[in-house]
Amino acid sequence: MATQCAPLPLFGVKVVDLGQYIAGPAVAMILADLGATVVHVDPPSGPLWDSPANATLNRNKLIVSIDLKTDTGLLQAQTLISEADIVIENFRPGVLRRLGVDFAALREVRPDLITVSIPGFASNDELRREWRAFEAVIEASSGVFADMGLSRVLMGLNPSFSPLPLASAYGTMLAVSAVVLALQARERTGSGDQIEVPLASAVMEGLAYNSIAINNLPLRYKSAREREIERRSEAGLPMDLSYGSSQQLLSPFSRNYKCKDGRWFYLFCSTSHKRHARRCLQVLGLYNNLVAEGLADEEDIYLPIRDWQSSVSLASLPNAWVNKIADRMTTIFMTRTAKEWERIFGKAGIPGAPQRWLQEWISDDHAECGGLMIEVDDPVYGPMTQPGPVVWLQESGEAMLNPAGRKWVSFDQAVAALSALPSRSWRPAKSSAGWLDGVRILDLCNVIAGPHSAFYLARFGAEIIKIDPVTPLYDPLCTVIYGLTHMRGKRSALIDIASSGGREIFAKLVKSVDVVIWNATDRQVKRMGLNLDGLKSLNADAIFCQLDSFGGVRHGPRSDYLGYENTIQATTGIMLRSGGDPETTEEYAHVGTLDVMGGFAAALGVAVALYQKAKTGRTGRARTSLSALSGLLQIPFCYDYAGRAPFDEPSGLNAKGYGALIRLYETASDRSLLLNALESDLPRFAGVEGLRDLANVPKEERSAFLEAAFRRGSAEEWFRRLSAVDIGAAICESVAATRSANSRPGDDVPGLRQGSYSFSTFRNHPSGHIVTQVDPCAIRTTHGTICTLPPAEKYGASTREILRQLRYAEADIDALLSMGAIGESWSKEYLPS
Repeated sequence: MATQCAPLPLFGVKVVDLGQYIAGPAVAMILADLGATVVHVDPPSGPLWDSPANATLNRNKLIVSIDLKTDTGLLQAQTLISEADIVIENFRPGVLRRLGVDFAALREVRPDLITVSIPGFASNDELRREWRAFEAVIEASSGVFADMGLSRVLMGLNPSFSPLPLASAYGTMLAVSAVVLALQARERTGSGDQIEVPLASAVMEGLAYNSIAINNLPLRYKSAREREIERRSEAGLPMDLSYGSSQQLLSPFSRNYKCKDGRWFYLFCSTSHKRHARRCLQVLGLYNNLVAEGLADEEDIYLPIRDWQSSVSLASLPNAWVNKIADRMTTIFMTRTAKEWERIFGKAGIPGAPQRWLQEWISDDHAECGGLMIEVDDPVYGPMTQPGPVVWLQESGEAMLNPAGRKWVSFDQAVAALSALPSRSWRPAKSSAGWLDGVRILDLCNVIAGPHSAFYLARFGAEIIKIDPVTPLYDPLCTVIYGLTHMRGKRSALIDIASSGGREIFAKLVKSVDVVIWNATDRQVKRMGLNLDGLKSLNADAIFCQLDSFGGVRHGPRSDYLGYENTIQATTGIMLRSGGDPETTEEYAHVGTLDVMGGFAAALGVAVALYQKAKTGRTGRARTSLSALSGLLQIPFCYDYAGRAPFDEPSGLNAKGYGALIRLYETASDRSLLLNALESDLPRFAGVEGLRDLANVPKEERSAFLEAAFRRGSAEEWFRRLSAVDIGAAICESVAATRSANSRPGDDVPGLRQGSYSFSTFRNHPSGHIVTQVDPCAIRTTHGTICTLPPAEKYGASTREILRQLRYAEADIDALLSMGAIGESWSKEYLPS
């Protein structure tokens, strides 16, 4: 079957992977999955991270052993690089240059070369760039452990450790998308680029929806848990809720229910959607009775809440009604098994899923049928189940489901593999420009993942037209609040594409663009007329990028099921790992964890399709899904093979770390310290006052020894002592503290010079509120231009302008407006009060 596929889009691209741990090798893995030829370089002692996950990270690669600290090794590395299009590394800033591999100097000789560095902290971060930036150090410093979940905060479990490599996952998707965007731009300009993607900047960009601050945010946009956290903080009350009490604060439509078979079903049909909650109550047989008891559907939730017609609506349920609905749903869910409910809700178009462990997901029928989990024949572990591709083109994805296992080769064999592929001569352009200058994108997406992809592409010069329905499907939380982030740099139009006039506008827009992006299932895409044949009839040259929740390269039993971020967390084991037990499941982080990653992945898909089109003339259809990305977020333990060690990695609400040396510790101050040391670091502790005897302490007694020691000093003092001897450590910061310490007035500069973290405060934001949000600055280039993105305009603000550009006369626009085919606003207020 694979032989009938189109060639993989990156065939002929040559990559040298100098990376270690996760981010660098993962970038090269994705490039290799897409067809690039990759040579991975390990030191003679082997990879710096000894894990079975390396079998995944190095699939489709040739592995060569080179000692960069010797003259011979340096010459070998330079020889490999001379053959490459792309070189990847993820050491501390300056390390590779000190070894003799200077990217700036290499690009002076070969300006077509694309290099990417993925340090823990930015090279212009004077404070942190020399830290030993292990994954946990970055996450502790960036506020991840202090903002893991609202229930954890209410329970006083703050900070809280997680083994999920969030920084590396975000950094991987940002870096690989940037590399391919630079690659496609090189087809036009002849110039490569030198790219830096600091993991700290990447994780902060990924947390954009968690880190935003909106002054005087109306109470209607705060969940019950957020309100309770604020109440306790303002009153000086302890955060000491039980897990059960924290769950009682959840909406009845966004919580776990126990089923007949004793398993838990996670329902996530948010009341933010116009129909999902109502559809849920109808399927459960509750809706009519609740309406008879006084439940109402608010007709226009974009009105100020003071003008609503009912105080008992699905959009705003009083506590008594929350409890009433939850109690009735609890009873009904006990009448069927979790698997039965999954089928019923999936067929009815209601987001929900049974809670599964990662081990179950790895062998799940849908994961296997859809190509979301694949089998790879590894030379060390034999047949091995690994995550499938994260991004693919529809016409060639099948060929990505049978990757080759990693292969160790000699230096001569590695050189021969690269030199066997043809090299091109380039005439680099002298002027710099955005990688996507002149590219026009139509964004049809909603909520977070889809809209975030187009927002991300806007910084590289793409023109983005965002269209939404005249009557919104989602409430202002999912549109206006989330849109404060992902609507930046876009023009917004409201169009009813179901009407004849609106459909005509839609067709003209599709004909006018280079790329169309939509987060939708295959069924929805076909109904919209954007399937392969439908899009060809509108614009045969347009690239279509589709992202959804459950999609894979192949159609699986649940491919057409609807889902959101949390649905996929439940499906793939992330929630159970976070909670540690079926009785205490908990979402990982808060808003947009997989969603934002999905946005970066869709952007990669667009970049791959643009590159293929520029090089071959073939127009491709890019695909990704949140399920496909769940493997990257869990890559340290998302694999299986005969003889695998138990799935017993750190998990649960009370997880502190990996043993004594990678762990959260309380100190004499009110701040926690993250220690991240290796066994090989034990001799270094002899230089740390108060810890000089650690190397002599029996392994099983180290935690107790360190707990007692760290309580005798402040977090600041311990961090100073550990850093002085180059032992990995970090003080656990909160996202709010990171934002406060790194904010600046919003201006026309993209924040690239601010170090690892940068936020802008817009005092004259179009919303009328003071808004502070993270700067989109994780991608730093030396050649391509990064654009400053203006604040998000009000939905519908550009409807008239966009129609004028489509050559509609003012009278025609007014007629379409009066017919309801278009709109210029959903509400009088930018952010409904």
